[in-house]
Amino acid sequence: MEHKGFTLWFTGLPCSGKSVLANSIAEDLRNRGMKVERLDGDIVRKSLTRDLGFTEEDRNMNIERVTFVAKLLTRNGVAVLASFVSPYNKIRAYSREEIGDYILVYAKCSLEECERRDVKGMYAKARAGEIKDFTGIDHPFEEPDIVDIIVETDKQTVEESKEIVLKALDKMGYLDNKHK
Repeated sequence: MEHKGFTLWFTGLPCSGKSVLANSIAEDLRNRGMKVERLDGDIVRKSLTRDLGFTEEDRNMNIERVTFVAKLLTRNGVAVLASFVSPYNKIRAYSREEIGDYILVYAKCSLEECERRDVKGMYAKARAGEIKDFTGIDHPFEEPDIVDIIVETDKQTVEESKEIVLKALDKMGYLDNKHK
């Protein structure tokens, strides 16, 4: 059975659990026989957008490029799971408009919990002034003004958050229920 493509766009502070959740959902969708691609901020910045920094302009260009890729994959029947801080409402609205079948998942997590989870020490470096323009410390993160799914990753397990997303996708008509 051919599935309709869509993009699940995960936004949230660094270390909020976006990638962990997206990876878990990707595995579930693959087990359902769906074509799945993961686009992750850390990986994309090593290839497609390695020429960009972290100014607002560069952050927007990063998301514009990823949006283009997600749009192509989505229209070709792929379930795209994109994990990006994408801190601005304006650029998230641009992605929604461009992609069409776009579902915004807000991985809501307290700053304190994000810092606790930070195995790379990025928050500590940002607080010490070693990293400039770090989202959540000295660079803003705008809570989504239009959000389709909210998961509270500091209060829910990965499994609980995954079930919330999968139930929402099912309700929206994106899942084939034969493979539950």
